[in-house]
Amino acid sequence: MSTIIYPSPIFGPVHSRRLGISLGINLMPRDGKVCTFDCIYCECGYNADRRPHTSRPTRAEVKTALEKQLADMATQNQLPDVLTFAGNGEPTSHPDFKGIVEDTVSLRNKYCPKAKVSVLSNATLIERPDVFEALKMVDNNILKLDTVNLDYIKTVNRPTGKYNLEALIEKMKQFEGHCIIQTMFMHGTMNGQDVSNLSDDYIAPWLKTVAEINPRQVMIYTIDRETPDQELRKASHEELDNIVERLKTNGIDATASY
Repeated sequence: MSTIIYPSPIFGPVHSRRLGISLGINLMPRDGKVCTFDCIYCECGYNADRRPHTSRPTRAEVKTALEKQLADMATQNQLPDVLTFAGNGEPTSHPDFKGIVEDTVSLRNKYCPKAKVSVLSNATLIERPDVFEALKMVDNNILKLDTVNLDYIKTVNRPTGKYNLEALIEKMKQFEGHCIIQTMFMHGTMNGQDVSNLSDDYIAPWLKTVAEINPRQVMIYTIDRETPDQELRKASHEELDNIVERLKTNGIDATASY
């Protein structure tokens, strides 16, 4: 199992399938994973196998490292398209997340005003007022919603703490369109149990809920890198394209990454 652990606090730039040239901001420890989900498809591996031995970077450390990287990129005339909060776990779980977002927006404005600030979040902590306010500040507030089937979420996303799906969906609606829904579609089994979410039993209620959330965009994708569970398989181009067309028929902008 050769899953990925990202450096901290800054990594890349990397080419993102969905976002372009992306400079990554990892608010988790540099040697392990800290996440409120434990997804069976996570490119960083399972939480239990990636226990960190170092601490999260501080707000000051993130700001210093980000400014140095942006200054270096500016001198090379190779500025990023996007500054992306991602990495080894859930970025909104950092205790200074809102302050770090404020610093990042300020540095973006100084060095690369055309770049977007993005957050890849599993949405588990959006009920926290500071997290909600911080996500309203960024350009691309990208929230995971793989399904609206709670049993599937417990099997595949595997929340590590209290998880109230209905409450989180209601909170997503409160962004009033200032969010992007991100959904993983895949085939496969785990311990003999089917974990495909490509049947209409999953897609139809998900489409209904997405329409109620009314996001600015939906990004659907499938497995791209090695996963900790070895029995997972990619969705096909045709399957993803069909979902995109159904979203667009409902008036929702959508893209697929294969």
